[in-house]
Amino acid sequence: MSSYYDDLETRSAEARAAALGEALPEQIARAQALPGYAELLAGVDAASITSRAALARLPVLRKSDLGKAQAGAAPFGGFTTRPASGFAHVFQSPGPIYEPGGVDHDWWRLGRFLHAAGIGSGDIVQNCFGYHLTPAGMIFESGARAVGAAVLPAGTGQTELQVRAAADVGVTAYAGTPDYLKVILEKADALGVELAITKAAVSGGALFPSLRAFYAERGISCLQCYATADLGMIAYESPSMEGMVVDERVIVEIVTPGTGDPVPEGEVGEVVVTTLNPDYPLIRFATGDMSAVLPGVSPCGRSNMRIKGWMGRADQTTKIKGMFVRPEQVAALVARHAEIDRARVVASREGEMDVMTVRIETASGDAGAFEGSVAEVLKLKGKVELVAPGALPRDGVVIEDTRSYE
Repeated sequence: MSSYYDDLETRSAEARAAALGEALPEQIARAQALPGYAELLAGVDAASITSRAALARLPVLRKSDLGKAQAGAAPFGGFTTRPASGFAHVFQSPGPIYEPGGVDHDWWRLGRFLHAAGIGSGDIVQNCFGYHLTPAGMIFESGARAVGAAVLPAGTGQTELQVRAAADVGVTAYAGTPDYLKVILEKADALGVELAITKAAVSGGALFPSLRAFYAERGISCLQCYATADLGMIAYESPSMEGMVVDERVIVEIVTPGTGDPVPEGEVGEVVVTTLNPDYPLIRFATGDMSAVLPGVSPCGRSNMRIKGWMGRADQTTKIKGMFVRPEQVAALVARHAEIDRARVVASREGEMDVMTVRIETASGDAGAFEGSVAEVLKLKGKVELVAPGALPRDGVVIEDTRSYE
């Protein structure tokens, strides 16, 4: 098996930027032709969107936007280039949100990850992702087919039957959430059944170092990927296990939560993804997940951007004094005053009362100049605390809740 899935993984930065310059205008033009983007991309010159910097000037699309659009134009809200009957599958996620699915070669692009995990021809994958309504099962099955592996479509639950099937069929690889493989292995131990699993490709939950070590002690190499129902694969671990390499068919940006403004490399922010999938052209889609860009190139030789992986949720909406304060409001406060570099709302308690403190990073020394805007934009009165430029943590947090709920 080759170390790389294809030549795209080791392209130079110049070659990748050139390819992006060709693909982006086509994808933007494709999206502009869809009713779902009638307002979001109105007046945009698609031919001018040839770089990441140009892409960053476009508005952000949020899952709530999809939900609203789907409510008025079921099932996909006018964001797909085919009708529902033109897809192989229609899936439902909580919300509900409906997503299309295809059976064209590796439609969700998971083959790249499974190849990196060492899975290919000759392997039998026990796919323990769900197959009902949600797409995870089909996403991983599609990837397994792309690398030539056979699939045992196990789904979730019935662990004893899963153990028996794995042993009888000769399963060599596992796909599923990080923790369920441990349940299967422990059930196999209890039954006195020996399994032949040596590879694991996981997603949909936290792969803690102790769990990875548990698998390693049993001779199982376990790698994880970051994928969503809307976008397919976003990023994946390689055998070097130093961050996650971004997939070759998406553009990932890390932005300040509540905005579309990219943060400097290394800072934590919200993951925003543009997919080059022609069937479902999501442009600057905000995932709601937090991550950060890792500097440099992966030791494995894959040359695309790397991210740290999942680092929490970006939706920091917090109720203070009975009112919701949202990251978008904090962003609006910063935008209102050119002298504000960034701001952070801190929710705390004094006795039995909620307290809101707005920490503002600025060179200004006049806190009173911002009090009116705080009350107007955040809809609450609060303390204003000025801090020097660079003093606020670069951790992606814009609303911090320090109250104890125990």
